[in-house]
Amino acid sequence: MKKRIWITLGSIIGILLIALVIAGNYFYGQGVKRGTEIEIHKEATTVNAMASEGDQILLAEAKAWYDDQSPEILEMISFDSLRLKAKYIQNEQKTGKAVILAHGFRNTGDDMGKLAKFYYQEGFDILLPDARGHGESEGNYIGYGWHERLDYLDWIQLLIDEYGATEILLHGNSMGAATVLMTSGENLPSEVKGIIADSGYSSVKAELQHQLKNIYHLPSFPLLNVTSVITNIKAGYTFEEASAVKQVKKNTRPLFIIHGDADDLVPTAMGHELYEAAGGEKELWIVPDAGHTKAFDNVTEEYESRLKEFLDRIIIN
Repeated sequence: MKKRIWITLGSIIGILLIALVIAGNYFYGQGVKRGTEIEIHKEATTVNAMASEGDQILLAEAKAWYDDQSPEILEMISFDSLRLKAKYIQNEQKTGKAVILAHGFRNTGDDMGKLAKFYYQEGFDILLPDARGHGESEGNYIGYGWHERLDYLDWIQLLIDEYGATEILLHGNSMGAATVLMTSGENLPSEVKGIIADSGYSSVKAELQHQLKNIYHLPSFPLLNVTSVITNIKAGYTFEEASAVKQVKKNTRPLFIIHGDADDLVPTAMGHELYEAAGGEKELWIVPDAGHTKAFDNVTEEYESRLKEFLDRIIIN
């Protein structure tokens, strides 16, 4: 009788483990594997305040300006032998200033193009990488900023060595914000002068916990733990180690954190958490009525004005 009970319990446990592995592989495919088309959230229109007519004009002009450019395509080989690509717009002014614009989850460098006009007018060369696992860059997984931080060290060095950059900014949205925040904790060259992070998450684990709860209405344990193990096997990192909060504690560069107060994809509380944890000179702007990465679209003129104030404090030229 006892033997039969143990066999039954063992069978149940075995079935549950198999089910967890299947579910973990499913969520790896949904959230980490390259190329899976998934609508990860729907944000209510009420959280994206209607921009003023003036801001709408500015935004349209910024997008049109970028569409008219003919950027150079740059390539580099990553630390793990991936061929990564980026678009590069060289300023007609030779100022030594450059900005790297980091895009979000399942986007490409082009999605940051709306910011290019502002930086160009401020005398910056502009680099728009396609992150590993995105766009024209190689890679079969998304690193959520963790492996990308090492790629950004290489992009920074490329700008210094091949284009003579002497003052470099990092500016990222969403996953790109997490990327530049994770990069901030590395040993950065002195040429990196400041970092702007718009709508960044505190850690991959915390963000995926939030998504499991809000999209799938599932608890994170043990599903997220299993998916993290699968990610470590297939992509070489765990959700636990990929923490912007831990990295930003080591930051020594001026940091400007931006977050909408109506962000339902990356909770606004994460912006506060990052700000509190950050080392170095720092500034936090919580944008009223702005959804995820919508601050620039909603209040374009104010966004550019605040960026310029930040630049004026940290850039020499």
